[in-house]
Amino acid sequence: MNVTLSRTEKLSKMVGVDVALLVAICVVPALSHLLAVPLYMMNPMLLCLLAGMLLVRDRRNAYVLAVALPLVSMLTTGMPVPMKALCMVPELLTVVALFHLLERRVPVFVALVAAILAGKVVFYALKALLIAPVLLVETQWWMQLATAVLYAGLFSLILTHRTFKNR
Repeated sequence: MNVTLSRTEKLSKMVGVDVALLVAICVVPALSHLLAVPLYMMNPMLLCLLAGMLLVRDRRNAYVLAVALPLVSMLTTGMPVPMKALCMVPELLTVVALFHLLERRVPVFVALVAAILAGKVVFYALKALLIAPVLLVETQWWMQLATAVLYAGLFSLILTHRTFKNR
């Protein structure tokens, strides 16, 4: 069944999803400390961005989330630290831009892995320039690659299932 939402319903859904994701990203540092589990290793900022992209499917909203997630988290929880948050914004913007550029040209999985890896290159280049290259990589490369592949796999499975279901 194909249900068409009104403009107001779409906006309400978008705002609801965005608020939920912003609240979720603000809870992660406290939850990480409470559970004594380094949740940052699972790249929750990226996960929230991808969830927003998946649930709302609006390019402009994805760009807003890419900017808002790190900044709101930094301002409300102090995590990430300001310079790292400033490196994360271009990283997430790169993910959104490259994914939308590639999604119709290559399989969703490939587009997303490429976008995430390109975002990581942007992040680490900025981190090396703006912060200090002393502790450049905090999360092991294999963990970052594993989360990129896992998130891309889940995202592409959901989108593929949704596409076939709507035909």
